[in-house]
Amino acid sequence: MSAPGTAPYCSFEKLGSADLDGDETLLGVIEHGTGPADVSVIDGRLRAAVHTTTREDESFAEAWHAEGPKESGHHAGVAWARTPDYLLGVARVPEAGRYAAGTAAAYTAIFDLTAALGYPTLVRTWNYLSGINTANADDLEVYQDFCVGRAEALDARGLDPATMPAATGVGAHSGGITCYFLAARHGHRINVENPAVLTAHRYPPRYGTRPPIFARATWHAPPGPGEGRLFVSATGGILGHETVHRGDIAGQCEVALANIGRVISGENLGRHGLARHHGLADLDHLKVYVRHRDDIPVVRRICADRLAREATIAVLHTDIARSDLLVEIEGVVTVPPGKDPR
Repeated sequence: MSAPGTAPYCSFEKLGSADLDGDETLLGVIEHGTGPADVSVIDGRLRAAVHTTTREDESFAEAWHAEGPKESGHHAGVAWARTPDYLLGVARVPEAGRYAAGTAAAYTAIFDLTAALGYPTLVRTWNYLSGINTANADDLEVYQDFCVGRAEALDARGLDPATMPAATGVGAHSGGITCYFLAARHGHRINVENPAVLTAHRYPPRYGTRPPIFARATWHAPPGPGEGRLFVSATGGILGHETVHRGDIAGQCEVALANIGRVISGENLGRHGLARHHGLADLDHLKVYVRHRDDIPVVRRICADRLAREATIAVLHTDIARSDLLVEIEGVVTVPPGKDPR
């Protein structure tokens, strides 16, 4: 268990696990499964379900824990739970023919909520979109439609795209769009880019009228001696801004892991003012998104070869933001207080 004042930490549990009953650190649970999407606040804790896989044996609960007294509520369609230091929230956009307006409203509500409650620092966001590669009512790809709405919300609040943190944007099998986020009242945050991949909000127009907006990773540490977290965005087989190894699951998986290794390396973190060094063996609580079920064994084998044996890894069968991407991988690096990672 983390010491008081440290960043929230995650555990992967079985759906309905009794281990979470009576856990005073539990802030909220995101259920990744085969059922419909929904959001609720139960007994002061946040609960959301997203349809991110197609088999019951791949379902799991992503449980977020934080120290301190808990409080929960709703604001403009955003369900939330918080401690004095951290806020976890979920917004949903129902199934629709167009998503830009709903996405803009959801992100506007998130920005308003974090400001009103006094948690100004977005640390991490996740976005799960049903039919992510399909066309909306205007023949615009759903992911591009979503990116328009997110960008409009930033425009309306005058927010610099470079301030948006690490993010995930992948498919769901139903349920419209589910966005969840982690925000902090205090602490030190640094967004981290990848020198081998173009910054997302600078992508050329071929990827959509408004680009995706996220950092490749985000470092956040609380004030004082608590643990810090390096949150790594969902990462794919992209170099520059081009998808590489099209149709080659092994090649894309290797590039995705190489990209993560590059992002969290000492050389790259040093460019961003972080005097620390990490490798793939430091990653934990990974979510691996695989487009084609038949590719899962290959992905599992490569991840087993490259990642720590003790790492917790969940593999989900779902679509990816680009139709030519076959796999994306995200994870978290934890740095205990006082530890010199060099």
